[in-house]
Amino acid sequence: MDNDDRRHYNRIRFVLIAVLALNWAVAAAKIIIGAATRCQSMAADGLHSLSDGASNIIGIVGIALSARPVDEDHPYGHKKYETFFSLGIAALLIMVSFNLIRESAARFSNPVTPEVTPASFIVMIATMAVNIGVMKYEYAMGKRLKSDMLVADSMHTMADIFTSISVIVALVGIRAGYPIADPIVTFIISLFIGYAAFEIVKYASRILCDTAVIIDVSKISGIVMKVPGVKACHKIRTRGRPDDICIDMHVQVDSAMPMKDAHNICYAIEDIIKGNMPEVRDVLVHIEPRGNHRD
Repeated sequence: MDNDDRRHYNRIRFVLIAVLALNWAVAAAKIIIGAATRCQSMAADGLHSLSDGASNIIGIVGIALSARPVDEDHPYGHKKYETFFSLGIAALLIMVSFNLIRESAARFSNPVTPEVTPASFIVMIATMAVNIGVMKYEYAMGKRLKSDMLVADSMHTMADIFTSISVIVALVGIRAGYPIADPIVTFIISLFIGYAAFEIVKYASRILCDTAVIIDVSKISGIVMKVPGVKACHKIRTRGRPDDICIDMHVQVDSAMPMKDAHNICYAIEDIIKGNMPEVRDVLVHIEPRGNHRD
């Protein structure tokens, strides 16, 4: 692993550790106040924040694995481990969602009147402000560093913001004399969490199932056609992650071209693509003699 990659993963790791500390502080505040006031929706929101912290730990482990250099067993590197471990975050979200649905159903049959205090509103508003800051920071860093883990984790935090808003609505409802608002909002929270899990799985599956990273390959074709000696370029395929793209293609050259020159064209194509598209890590070129085009 070169110095650039090492710095890249160190920055991702720093973001995850910072977000972990904030998530656990937020979770502790919600769970303690929620338990003290018997407010299920607030405690549920605290558990969601706690799962945010757990996902950060999964992310740190995933980053440690994906940072490993190319080896004999992994000739394309380990970067997909980051995408794979983002599924762990989705699994946590699904479990939390299921448990909240079960708990809210129990509250419908055995209602409990929570105690709403000014501290309840203060905690929810303060922690929601923290979550908004965390989400914006983590999402921005995820896009900048092209990290699936950070983007997925920021989606987790975004769901936490929506659930916090729902809890505040529930607190208002309880204060107005409608304790049924508590299990209703808890159920709504579970749906938010389940949807966040679905979005993470959908995104990760595209990468792990080798969905095309670049749909419009005309840019690649245009770059390749600038290489002297290239007559045509077709069958361009892409796969991988947005920051770790693999490309393979068929390139036609003059049928009388010596093998050595054709081989040099392959190197030239690889160099020009990587020079224009830094996110590309591997280029495989299949040389064909002009006039021997097979679809």
